[in-house]
Amino acid sequence: MLMIFYDTVIMRKTNVILSFHPLYEADQNLLCAGRDPTQEDLSAIRSAAAVILPQGCRESLYTMARENCRHVFPNYDKRFEFPDKIGQARLFHQTGVPHPRTRSYDAVAVFLKKNEPVEAMPDLSFPFVFKFDWGGEGDNVFLIETRVDFKEMIKMATSYEKTGQCGFLLQEFIPSRGRSLRVVVINTVLIAYWRSQKNPDAFYANIKKGARVKTDDDPLLQKAAKSAVLSFCEKTHINLAGFDLLFSEKSIEKGLVEPLFLEINYFFGRKGLGGSDAYYKILHQEIDNWIYRLS
Repeated sequence: MLMIFYDTVIMRKTNVILSFHPLYEADQNLLCAGRDPTQEDLSAIRSAAAVILPQGCRESLYTMARENCRHVFPNYDKRFEFPDKIGQARLFHQTGVPHPRTRSYDAVAVFLKKNEPVEAMPDLSFPFVFKFDWGGEGDNVFLIETRVDFKEMIKMATSYEKTGQCGFLLQEFIPSRGRSLRVVVINTVLIAYWRSQKNPDAFYANIKKGARVKTDDDPLLQKAAKSAVLSFCEKTHINLAGFDLLFSEKSIEKGLVEPLFLEINYFFGRKGLGGSDAYYKILHQEIDNWIYRLS
């Protein structure tokens, strides 16, 4: 095991690597699934040189690790600072990366206050995309083509709010030939693949909705997307996530290859990576590399 030491005058640390990840074995291993961290977890974190967390860690565990250990993997600062779809839209805006025009609302009342009557459109025209603040793999995402559709979605949002689920986005619809590009970041590794529908007019472009994985199509577009994601990760320090990007059909016809950031998935499917075994092999290697570079 790699030996890591710190100046004891600055920080009293051992060379112990602590893992909360159920599939990554380190010097010390703890599980914190389904619960908030305890005093025992805190003591272990404070005495560790580095902490490995699972993808599904709670914010309470992540905050404890970040506040009490200098080195924590993965870096989820932006995940918790800019949560869910609304948070991600704000992050894209703040960092200035290209993304579809988006308006976000924390509640129906906020929307109605700014847009009376319901038919009023905030700088968007039909068709446009309606997204609830939660969900993944195309769930709770809808293409709105008429004012009747829009009114129904506002009714649905009002109903959701009664259960405590609030917030939605209105987003520019980007025709993209029925496909989207997923770029997965695993520390220093970037893997790109298309999710492509047989029908180029299909709205949903994800595997759950029937899209097929294609790894070799349009390598120049993949290269542009990887470059954009790498630059974004250098700014935000995100080192474990799946990014969804679109290329506008109209832009491609004009010879432009600018990728548009759509979403960040801190939980992502593994089919496009070759399955769970292939994913965990890469993850293990990259955690090892991350620990090695700490020295």
